[in-house]
Amino acid sequence: MDKTKVFISYSHDSFEHKKWVLQLACRLIESGIDTVLDQWDLKLGGDLPNFMEKGISESTRVLLVCTERYTEKSNSGNGGVGYEKMIVTSEVFEKTGSVKFIPVLRQGGSAKIPIFLKSKLYIDFSKDEDYESAIDELLREILDAPIIKKPELGENPYKTVLKEPSPTSPKPITKLMKGISDVYHKAAADGGLRTDWILEKMAVSRLLFDHALDQAEDLEYIRCSNDRNVLWVTSAGRAFMVTNEN
Repeated sequence: MDKTKVFISYSHDSFEHKKWVLQLACRLIESGIDTVLDQWDLKLGGDLPNFMEKGISESTRVLLVCTERYTEKSNSGNGGVGYEKMIVTSEVFEKTGSVKFIPVLRQGGSAKIPIFLKSKLYIDFSKDEDYESAIDELLREILDAPIIKKPELGENPYKTVLKEPSPTSPKPITKLMKGISDVYHKAAADGGLRTDWILEKMAVSRLLFDHALDQAEDLEYIRCSNDRNVLWVTSAGRAFMVTNEN
């Protein structure tokens, strides 16, 4: 169902009560809520049980106007109210937790709710002076426009920032010696290695590469040509590469 549709269940207690229900239905219609009511939807010769079954099953919400007489008929299972009770009870048991059915209390001093609706939260229309506040609450419920809306769930302010420590990046000297190890097989007869081969393997900036060369020379792991285009690995450098091969 694309639009909100309401079915009103009530007992024909009196002319005044039928008029009150009609006014309630008109208020729903005026508020954009398609409303099924016997006073305008059920014609002479119409099938009453079919009207009730179809109205209840095809509606998104069902208002059950609970007067003392309605409650008595429902509890005893008499008349149309009793038949509607069977239909409603069947849906209630099939869909536990459903909010489809709304008891509308319309009584003079008492608060009698049909036994099968005892667990449902009702809205009270018993006092005429409170009609506007009650109709506002009912319309907001049916149209899903509450005055107070549940806030969006926020983030846990105490959650752990890091679930595990970040991996430590290798030191420049370690990356350099690994790069040398990767191209070591290309060494010339005198053991010389082109530095551009090593830089390509390391995939770092020239600044970081030159810094690593400085460190390696200070530790006497390598010797570089004057133009730094070629380097030679010392015995100390080879020992470092073997020790840190993995």
